[in-house]
Amino acid sequence: MNDTALISVIVTTFNREDALEAVLGALAAQSDCNFEIVIADDGSGPETAQVVATWRARLGVPLKHVRHEHRGFRGGEIRNRGIRASAGALCIFLDGDCLARPDFIAAHRRLYEPSWFVTGNRILLSPEFTTAVLAQGLKPQLWNFGNLVRQRLHGGINRLAPAVHLPLGPLRKLHSVSWRGAQTCNLAVARKDLDRVDGFDNAFVGWGLEDSDLVVRLLRAGLRRKDGRFATGVLHLWHPWNDRAQLSENRTHLEETIGSTRIRASRGLSSLVHEIEEVQAGEVVAHHSMAQQ
Repeated sequence: MNDTALISVIVTTFNREDALEAVLGALAAQSDCNFEIVIADDGSGPETAQVVATWRARLGVPLKHVRHEHRGFRGGEIRNRGIRASAGALCIFLDGDCLARPDFIAAHRRLYEPSWFVTGNRILLSPEFTTAVLAQGLKPQLWNFGNLVRQRLHGGINRLAPAVHLPLGPLRKLHSVSWRGAQTCNLAVARKDLDRVDGFDNAFVGWGLEDSDLVVRLLRAGLRRKDGRFATGVLHLWHPWNDRAQLSENRTHLEETIGSTRIRASRGLSSLVHEIEEVQAGEVVAHHSMAQQ
């Protein structure tokens, strides 16, 4: 992807303002500044909007905020709203508790090629280290490898490999048709390809597998998977497990997709066309139309 093409970083969040502050701080330090940020807010309180407003004035890149009402975990749907609000040729999905290293955007730009999507990986932080990072304003995404090794020895992080940079070349395409293990905490897909498969499937409600469903359909549409390991790794702040009560139902949805020939989501981006969107001062707020209430 050439240097003039805008990239949209779609950051999902829900009521975790301290983590969002750290995430935006990491994105503010990117070496490649030709990107926008879209906060995809799964129904947070007003404190999240205040964080966004504070950062908008000092971030240096466009910052948008799209939100819907909280009705449980709706990760796929809020990401679709983020896609609709985005203006970039490439969408990078990043969780609102993942700290991007300074070359994160540049690495995704470098790895992009038509008809491929890129899946990245992450380092998990311990609860104790996460608390220290947020309370003390630490920036582990800027640390050198030696400091990360020390954290690994003290149990602060679970592994080191995502912090290593290696030029894998053709090895990045070894698992080009595998959907397993791809996660939206670090995933880059061209906007035109998201439109082609109608984005995420809003039928996935509750935590889990909406990202797998998307990847299955991308592969079926003829795209291929490129491995972003040793290039795009992020640091994932600890959080308690999400409620997985609906995981079994989501697994059934995924199995139906795998067993079908569908490319487009059963209820995806196009299902949101009847919604009203207001754009004010760079902020996008989604409202349900009366017909949908």
